[in-house]
Amino acid sequence: MSSSNATANHSPDQDPKMLDPIELAEAFTNATMRMQKIMGEALGRSNSSDASLVLADLSSIGKAFAEAGIQLWQDPVGLMEKQIAWGQEAYQLWQNSWLKALGEPGESVIAPPPGDKRFRDHAWEENSWFDFVKQSYLLTSKYINTLMSEVDGLDEKTRHKIEFYTRQLTDAIAPSNFWATNPEVLRATLESGGENLVKGLNNMLDDLESGGGQLDIKMTDLTAFKVGENIATTPGKIVFQNHLFQLIQYSPSTETVAKRPLLVVPPWINKYYILDLQAKNSFLKWTVDQGHTTFVVSWVNPDERHIDVGFDTYMTDGVLTALDAVTQATGEESINVIGYCIGGTLLACTLSYLASQKKSPVASATYFTTLIDFAEAGDLEVFIDEEQLAALDEKMAKTGYLEGKAMATTFNMLRANDLIWSFVVNNYLMGKDPFPFDLLYWNSDSTRLPAKMHSFYLRNMYLKNLLVVPNGIELCGVGIDLRKITVPSFLLSTKSDHIAPWHATYAATQLYKGPVEFVLSDSGHIAGVVNPPAAQKYQYWVNPKYPSNPEDWLANATATPGSWWPEWQRWIGQYSDGQVPARKPGAGKLKVIEDAPGSYVKARLS
Repeated sequence: MSSSNATANHSPDQDPKMLDPIELAEAFTNATMRMQKIMGEALGRSNSSDASLVLADLSSIGKAFAEAGIQLWQDPVGLMEKQIAWGQEAYQLWQNSWLKALGEPGESVIAPPPGDKRFRDHAWEENSWFDFVKQSYLLTSKYINTLMSEVDGLDEKTRHKIEFYTRQLTDAIAPSNFWATNPEVLRATLESGGENLVKGLNNMLDDLESGGGQLDIKMTDLTAFKVGENIATTPGKIVFQNHLFQLIQYSPSTETVAKRPLLVVPPWINKYYILDLQAKNSFLKWTVDQGHTTFVVSWVNPDERHIDVGFDTYMTDGVLTALDAVTQATGEESINVIGYCIGGTLLACTLSYLASQKKSPVASATYFTTLIDFAEAGDLEVFIDEEQLAALDEKMAKTGYLEGKAMATTFNMLRANDLIWSFVVNNYLMGKDPFPFDLLYWNSDSTRLPAKMHSFYLRNMYLKNLLVVPNGIELCGVGIDLRKITVPSFLLSTKSDHIAPWHATYAATQLYKGPVEFVLSDSGHIAGVVNPPAAQKYQYWVNPKYPSNPEDWLANATATPGSWWPEWQRWIGQYSDGQVPARKPGAGKLKVIEDAPGSYVKARLS
């Protein structure tokens, strides 16, 4: 194999830079001393109870793998057959790789799946050694994942846990994640004389420092954005607030507006401004420009004062209070409402509650990527069983809330290659600073969750799936029955959603009794929702017939290129109730408290 191959196709026009060995030694000595200081401070803050909670989670995972191991050894013939099949493919790869190294054509035994960004560098294909490393990894990864997913004798929860953590393991050991087996990193090291590794080490230490001894991987330049200045900037005012939320009323941009105002209930797992990142991709600004008097709930970032805040509190002091505030601000008693993710789940609960009260100010309901049937809730299920919830309850009892970083890390694990390992390579191996990106800034702006609310939500909905059971849960003493929902509903789901899988969200079409329109957007939980028409990206599917099987619905659905936003505007237009002169914040019974985006959203955990 040629020397050019061994250096990942290094260009002869680029002279390698030699870093002074004394400077290199000093850099690593300083880094070691800094590491000792960080870890010493972290150990000083830790306690044994925290460690036991970590071990409880690891114990749950360990038990699952131990059970899988026992089942594997009970079928030695099946295990040997899989090993032989892997060995045959590995031998074929070895032969083809030698042919390619000798300049002969050699076909690939396995290729990365479409969209896999780890092997984009040209050397993974052109360099025979790195091509061999890549294919060896892909073959071994396929073997391990297939082996663990086909273990007999496991219950479905254990199988799901095994599959998820096996995938986490095989993603972690990808050759792209290591200095010696990543051609792009080797090239950067040669060209910079190792400066990328020194810079990367300091980046890692910065992240350890910001995480208090835990690795808090920086995904974007956190200094590039400031809420209210270059992100979350749609003009408006805070017209109401209580202990749980501030209510933003946006300033009109049209002379007339729909008579019925629009209230948006975002998730409190993250902050509302995912819908108001910048003017070019702000859904909230777009609704204002379409002539809606738009209000949005900006949830408080909870702390120990919110220890007794339950799911029912988010309904009474949240949605119901916000509906009343919108009526006071506009004089309108009939309101269109949007709920996003858990905000949509709360909206569904609220509508059922209002139906039991024989009154409802809600004229129409729109749900963005909302789960109500948690039977197929995706990979989040692996974190939810009695053992893990008991450990979580014990941890939350000490503070009264779940720390924001815990939920953020969980979501990142669902897409580990994109949201963890790509940044490990970029920040620590390449020694680069992360690129300024509004969506990732929002993703890093974590929120806490009140202990009482979070425990109720996970146990009754994710673990027991009681929300779809008529009167399976109670809020404020009232049994929740989603079959009582008769208001017109627009259901927006996304095809690649890893948090609210669309097959699961489709279940609402079979439950709600009012008119339903289900729209499936391309892409995922965020990008599929935040897709402005001007971007001319993706597509969406519609089908006015709703069979029980979601795949049957999709098979007969019609695809339309571009954003689903105009489709929603066409639908919501049916419920606008005519036009009235534009309403300015503070012109009604509610007076202006402060400028949007308000103070609640600016509270950062860091």
